[in-house]
Amino acid sequence: MSDIIRAEHLSYSYPGEEEGQSVQALRDVSFSVKEGEFVAVLGHNGCGKSTLAKILCMILLPGEGKLYIDGKDMTGEDVTEEDIYEGRRKVGMVFQNPDNQLVATIVEEDVAFGPENLGLPPEKIRRRVDWALETVGMTKYARHATHRLSGGQKQRIAIAGAIAMDRKCIIFDESTAMLDPHGRKEVMDTISRLNREEGITVIHITHYMNEATMADRVLVMQDGGILMEGTPEKVFSQPEKLWKAGLDVPQTTELLWYVQQAGYDVALDIFDPAACACEIAKVLKGTPHGRDNA
Repeated sequence: MSDIIRAEHLSYSYPGEEEGQSVQALRDVSFSVKEGEFVAVLGHNGCGKSTLAKILCMILLPGEGKLYIDGKDMTGEDVTEEDIYEGRRKVGMVFQNPDNQLVATIVEEDVAFGPENLGLPPEKIRRRVDWALETVGMTKYARHATHRLSGGQKQRIAIAGAIAMDRKCIIFDESTAMLDPHGRKEVMDTISRLNREEGITVIHITHYMNEATMADRVLVMQDGGILMEGTPEKVFSQPEKLWKAGLDVPQTTELLWYVQQAGYDVALDIFDPAACACEIAKVLKGTPHGRDNA
C-alpha cells in the first residue's frame, strides 16, 4: 500500500517576540502514513502537534525538509499553486471547535459549501451531500439549523463537510477536546467507521489515551520531535517513558503496571476493561499466567 503522506526531516519555527528571534516548533520530523491507515498523534501542549497538522494540510510551509502528498513533492522548487490546491483537496482537517467550522445555517447547505466551491454540477453536489450525511449518521438532520445541534452533532457535520470534498486523508486536530463523553463517543465512532468502512486515512491528534488505542499506529511527540512510534500495544507497554514525557496511559495499562510492580506476571497491552479484569483474575486464581505471591 502506497504512502498518502511522507514527511522527511521537517522543521518549522515561529517568529519570536523580539525582532530576529524565533521559536522552534518542529525539529527534524520524519514519518509516513499509508493509505487507509489510522494514526494517532500524542503529546503535551506545545510539543508541535498542531504545527505538524497545519504543515500536512499545507496551511503552513515547513522551514526545512520535504513533504510528499500522494507521492508529489509539495516543497519542491517546481511546485505550482495547482499542485498545492490538489494536495489540499486530498488532505483536509477537522479542528477542535466545531462552531468555528460551520459556515451555513442549515446542515445540508453547510456540507454542500465545499463541493460548491469546487464548481461541481448540482446533481453531483446532491449525491455527495447525501452520501456524507449518511456516512456520519446525520441524514435526518439535513434540514435542521446548525446552531440547534449538540457539540457532537456539529462535529459530525464538520466531518461530513470534509468527506464531501472526496478527500483521501482527514486530520482531526483534537476534534473531541471540547465535547462531553457522549459527544466524544459519537465522533470517535464516526472516525472509526470512516477509516474502517470508507478507507479514509485518519490522523487523529488527541489527549485521550483510550482514543489512541483505536489506531493502527501511535506517534508520540515531545519538544517538536518524535519520541516514540509504534502500535498502541508497543507504545503503551512503556508507561514509564510516557509518564516521564508528561503523558498519561490508558487506565487498564496503569492498573496492570501496578499489578506487575507487585510481582505478578501480567501483560500491559490490554485496553479492554473486561479483558483487563480477566488478566487480573488469572493472577488471583494462581493460573500459569501469573505468579501467586500471596
